[in-house]
Amino acid sequence: MSLVPPEKTENFDDLLAAIHRCRLCEPFLPLGPKPVLIARPTARILIVGQAPGKRVHETGLPFNDPSGDRLRSWLGIDRETFYHSAYIGVVPMGFCYPGTGKNGDLPPRPECAETWRACLLAGMPKVELTLLLGQYAQHYHLGRSRKRNLTQTVAAWRDYWPAFLPLPHPSPRNIRWFQRNPWMEQELLPLLQQRVASILQQE
Repeated sequence: MSLVPPEKTENFDDLLAAIHRCRLCEPFLPLGPKPVLIARPTARILIVGQAPGKRVHETGLPFNDPSGDRLRSWLGIDRETFYHSAYIGVVPMGFCYPGTGKNGDLPPRPECAETWRACLLAGMPKVELTLLLGQYAQHYHLGRSRKRNLTQTVAAWRDYWPAFLPLPHPSPRNIRWFQRNPWMEQELLPLLQQRVASILQQE
């Protein structure tokens, strides 16, 4: 059974099936491999986080936790739309729960993006807006165009709009960041919600 993607795939369902069979990082995953993502060829909004937390691993639903509740409020949508709209995809940098360290969840395993990400993105050609939640997503998708740190990158969001929108991760651990940067909720989120509503109205 092949665990790596074909160089070219014309069948998106076959690609997703291969991802769900993946065992590349199994020796490093404390709860074993269980890829969690929502990828659709019809996606127009792509949400990129870092990796599933323990609760997401257990339920198999991305952002099925307090981080997801905050994210959905940022987007101005409900759970039904988030999980079932054909126009929304959720593809984190790592698909499996990486475990925890001294400061919370460990970083996403690098093998995941190296193996699967290019194929997945190629299979979602209709994406109009990519939300980059946290430093790992911003590092991969923005490369050298990102700023010195996450706060500066988010503050410079107009440099990447309308294709990309860098944001902090919506984790409750970042509550102090939200408190120190009220401008995001006041200035940025209303524009994000307008854009999301406009894209979803195309359904």
